[in-house]
Amino acid sequence: MLVRVAAGIILRDQSVFIALRKASQHQGDLWEFPGGKCEPDESPADALARELYEECGIVVRQANFFQTISHDYGDKQVELIFFVVTQFDGEARGKEGQEVRWVSIADLADYSFPEANKVIVRALLDQ
Repeated sequence: MLVRVAAGIILRDQSVFIALRKASQHQGDLWEFPGGKCEPDESPADALARELYEECGIVVRQANFFQTISHDYGDKQVELIFFVVTQFDGEARGKEGQEVRWVSIADLADYSFPEANKVIVRALLDQ
């Protein structure tokens, strides 16, 4: 079964907002770009706005499509639709108790991400 996920690369002053997945989650104890599953009949952009409000407490004002990554973890197939979020209202935080950080883009290589996210990390580091 394919899981469609909208994820936000939330940028502010050369920093990016990342969240640590809970140990009990798929790909737990790894860092990620926040987001979540697209509901049936929900566009990725709408899912992004909903998920970032629910998880991080921000209202997305400007988000542009960045890249789609498909990955097969063996136990789960994912299609990750990444958006770059450059304008938002509110202060990003971990509303669901997850650890979160603003990190410089240059420091992303110091964090462990799920395999499907590594292409995005490399793309950001190469910019």
